[in-house]
Amino acid sequence: MTAYLAKHYDDLLEALAEHIELVAVTLFFSLLIAAVLTVLAVYSRKAGEYMIHIFSVLYSVPSLALFALLIPVTGLGTTTAEIVLVAYNQYLLLRNFISGLYQVDPAVVEAAEGMGMRRFQVLWKVRLPLAKKAFFTGIQLAVISTIGIATIAAMINAGGLGKVLFDGLRTMNIYKIIAGSVLSAGLALMINGAFKAIEKRI
Repeated sequence: MTAYLAKHYDDLLEALAEHIELVAVTLFFSLLIAAVLTVLAVYSRKAGEYMIHIFSVLYSVPSLALFALLIPVTGLGTTTAEIVLVAYNQYLLLRNFISGLYQVDPAVVEAAEGMGMRRFQVLWKVRLPLAKKAFFTGIQLAVISTIGIATIAAMINAGGLGKVLFDGLRTMNIYKIIAGSVLSAGLALMINGAFKAIEKRI
């Protein structure tokens, strides 16, 4: 195993960098879309319930099935993977974002409105700060989920650590299987630990 790592460490680092890049791009677009949808949900509670329901149904569909549905349209590669990953993240993000905002004490919201704040000011200055724990939890779940599903995305040529893992399975190379599995799990554990440390500080 040591000899394999010494000989192929550059390939492993490249796969790790691809994986992190895929997760980062996915998270950026996921948060951007979730922010817009969350604001819409604040203005219309019914719309928020519908969105959570729709994305919960989508989240229950196996990732390989969604990849297969999109391949004829967007082809193989990272584009298809990112679309699916962003769609999956909407459920995790919206469920936590919207529930966090809805759980803010109505009396606090009424008091802010009584002071002359507009709805957007109440959202930005009152609701968001009070719901930050729910927001943080949603982002943490989305990142960990993306790391895992991005591994499967290697099956559609999206690159990343899954490429090492599936190459190992195809060639029955135990070293590649172990390296891909350990790096993928290690990345998830490291990111989760970082979130835990940040959560304690805030």
